[in-house]
Amino acid sequence: MLVSIFAYGCASKSETVSDLKDTIPTIPVTELRPQKTELHREYVGDIHAIRNVEIYARVKGYLEEVYVDEGKEVKKGQTLFRINNEEYEAQLAKAKANLQSAIAEAKGAELELKRVKLLVEKNVISKTEVDVAEAKLAAVNAKIEEAKSEKSNAAILLAHTVIKAPFDGVIDRLPHKMGSLIDEGTLLTTLSDTKNVYAYFNVSENEYLEYVKARGKADTKQAVVELELADGSFFKHKGIIETMEGAFDEGTGSIAFRARFSNPEKLLKHGSTGTIRLTNTVDNAILIPQKAAFEIQDKNFVYVLGKDNKIKTRSFVPQSRLSTFYVVKSGLQSGETIVYEGLQALRDGATINPKTVDLDTADVLTEKIALTAR
Repeated sequence: MLVSIFAYGCASKSETVSDLKDTIPTIPVTELRPQKTELHREYVGDIHAIRNVEIYARVKGYLEEVYVDEGKEVKKGQTLFRINNEEYEAQLAKAKANLQSAIAEAKGAELELKRVKLLVEKNVISKTEVDVAEAKLAAVNAKIEEAKSEKSNAAILLAHTVIKAPFDGVIDRLPHKMGSLIDEGTLLTTLSDTKNVYAYFNVSENEYLEYVKARGKADTKQAVVELELADGSFFKHKGIIETMEGAFDEGTGSIAFRARFSNPEKLLKHGSTGTIRLTNTVDNAILIPQKAAFEIQDKNFVYVLGKDNKIKTRSFVPQSRLSTFYVVKSGLQSGETIVYEGLQALRDGATINPKTVDLDTADVLTEKIALTAR
């Protein structure tokens, strides 16, 4: 009987210890280690052609010929449109005739001046007649200059009836068809040079400072960026940040960057959008997963593993926030261990059964570890 009682007591004590172990949750934890990290930041980018101009009619008339089609490539100097020019040819002919008339009148005034001077020398007429003759000649010479100006203006108007491409590019929509009555200032089309394109994107002040500091340590001052297209694929040619605006926008607190992309296949069009990925390298960065942190009154906290496997809340200040990680600015040190996930069921001072997770493989083990913690 004594042996049975002793055996029963040992068994009960063993079951109690086992039950106590089962009440301590198994929680994944990870050790913080500094590492050289490439930080990828993404921004919405607006694509603009290097040269994009609107082509307007300079004269009024009927659109007599349209030599191009929408979406077609054209060369510099290629004729795009022709406006009916009969009226402007008539104006030029009239201006030429007026010029010839003024020239003939000037020759007559010169002969008259010579005749008057001869008569004055013979004392036939007074010297005042010379002044009158010279004034008439000056007036006629002024008419010649006016006629030349009218002729030049008529020639310019006639030349404007033929519209040519100012540079190589791609024709946009043609809102007016052949036979349309065109007024001066009517938009005929838009021409875009997309062999190279600009991508504009806005960067916050903190990210701007991070970029400038990273460029100061880099071997080259030009940063390489990538462009993600609307379908999720990446543009095959990488871009280079060329410049930025000179001031921050007071409303948004951001500054615009401009990146240049080579576009030999003409895949990118003026007015399209994409996502610019900018990469900066940070030395000795401490990263923590966002799932390992929680917020209380706009402050960020984690559970730090202490002695006897007890956890304690600790606030930290993030330097930047990535898609799934925080880059720690202060509050946490290398070598400390934090709870990786399963925060909802924990409280300050609780005891856990830690299961170490390497951040390099954390994404692979996330689902499995979450099931173990439950």
